[in-house]
Amino acid sequence: MRTIVGLALVVLAACSRMGEPPGGPPDTAAPVILGTIPESTVVAPDFKEAVEFRFNEIVSEGSSPNFGLGTGDLERLVVLSPSKEVPVIGWKRSRITVRPREGWKPNRVYRVELLGGLVDLRNNRAKSGRVITFTTGAPIPTRFLSGRIVDWSTSRASPLALVEAVLLPDSLAYRTTADSTGRFSFGPLPAGEFLVAGALDQNRNNRLDPREVFDSVRVGLRDTVGEIWAFKHDTVPARIQTLAKHDSLAVAVTFNQQLNPTQSFASTQARVRLLPDSTDLEVESIVTEKVYDSLYRAVAKSDSGQAVDSTAARARADSVARADSVARADSVQRAADQRRGRRNAAPARPADEGPLTTKPPLFDRVLVRLKMPLKAGAKYVVEVNGIESVSRVAGRAIQGFQIPEEKPPAKDSTAKDSTAKAPTPNAAPLKSAPAPVTPPAPPAQDTVTAKPDTTPPPAALPEAPKEALPPPARDSTAPPAGQQTVARPAAAGFRVQALAAATKAEADLGVTRLKALGFDAVIVSENGLFKVRAGPFRTRPAASVALRRIRAQFGDGPFIVPDQ
Repeated sequence: MRTIVGLALVVLAACSRMGEPPGGPPDTAAPVILGTIPESTVVAPDFKEAVEFRFNEIVSEGSSPNFGLGTGDLERLVVLSPSKEVPVIGWKRSRITVRPREGWKPNRVYRVELLGGLVDLRNNRAKSGRVITFTTGAPIPTRFLSGRIVDWSTSRASPLALVEAVLLPDSLAYRTTADSTGRFSFGPLPAGEFLVAGALDQNRNNRLDPREVFDSVRVGLRDTVGEIWAFKHDTVPARIQTLAKHDSLAVAVTFNQQLNPTQSFASTQARVRLLPDSTDLEVESIVTEKVYDSLYRAVAKSDSGQAVDSTAARARADSVARADSVARADSVQRAADQRRGRRNAAPARPADEGPLTTKPPLFDRVLVRLKMPLKAGAKYVVEVNGIESVSRVAGRAIQGFQIPEEKPPAKDSTAKDSTAKAPTPNAAPLKSAPAPVTPPAPPAQDTVTAKPDTTPPPAALPEAPKEALPPPARDSTAPPAGQQTVARPAAAGFRVQALAAATKAEADLGVTRLKALGFDAVIVSENGLFKVRAGPFRTRPAASVALRRIRAQFGDGPFIVPDQ
């Protein structure tokens, strides 16, 4: 008896599990919709039942249950319009039922959409879904709306974005989702005027929740909505989040919101005061980083006599050669794949369309440029008025900050004076005025009279033998042997050329920037250019230390030149 009861329990447990039956090839096909109740585009005034999607096999109800909150796996896949509530969804093994929580209303157009992503018990996922459109007495609609959703913060299309079309003046909201390229086309919808909104549905509940990134456009009789650039809306004006020194003349102002990119800035909108006496500093301009770089960070023009960096040229040539070889290898591989007709080759991915340029990109940072350089260790107060956020809300923002103290450059212990000569190990020490050497006393003589020594005594120390001195360094600019050279006076020192400007005004600006760094500067007019040079510096190591500081502000253009 016990054996029979145990066997019955095992059979019941096996029957309660829904899994793949043993034997036979594995099933890799996704579930297929066999039919719906009711059918699409019908008028059903007396319809009171639930909408059904019928499949050819048992489908999975998911791991997250449906509690009417829109967070269940099946609730995320069903979009019921028009309804403000989460629909009631039932799982019936090979059927899915949908009905509105408030019941079917008369004379209304309903749209029930089952999104792609439904899986069966073997985890085979359906890529597409089905849409049922029917009415409870109203005429069958025929209108379709199409457009595209763009995330304005990245200027790229937003895949799987939520689209909500509100019929006016009834405020009936019809919803759908965009495809992987941000495009949408849904219908049929009833005739009338719509307020179409596109949102980045972060929690994927098919609802436009507060604080979600969105934007809307009003559509009349046209069917093409166009592009909807979604952004974060806020009714509070932008506030200053951080202040920092950008360079010796500019303050970087970062806001807590993105700003309206179509607005223009005036220098009177910013006020900068020096503490503790609140002295007003004259503001030259307020610009974005991109405009600032184009106006004040012009790359120094190379001299006509300046040699081209062969190392950089070789690196560029090598990178071009590598890119060409990779492109040739890819083309050869693709041609070979096409000839072989590989059946398991991965499908080609769609090309990235890149950022869209219909609207200018958003930013949250501006640069306030002054006419006087900022002082290290000083405290300032920055006030900005009338700058609009991306929601076009203007206000007043104020905040203080302090310029950090500039640390002195680290002393290079390995640097030596290039003008000092290294002592030679085998050479005799040199003296400025060698003293005369006293001749040694003659040796004592016995009985043989020695001839007097007629060799004159040396007047000074003998010079070091030439073979003991180190060979001079070969000058790469020296002409070849046999060619006549013209002697030039030795350089008195070195300078650092910061930039070569085309106008005198730009050169004067460069001098001001160098003086703000603590360097003396001169302007040399050569070859139609105004060359701004810092210095002079007595040794090349000293010029190298200054070069590092100047390049930190001027970029990679500055270089060391002899001071002649």
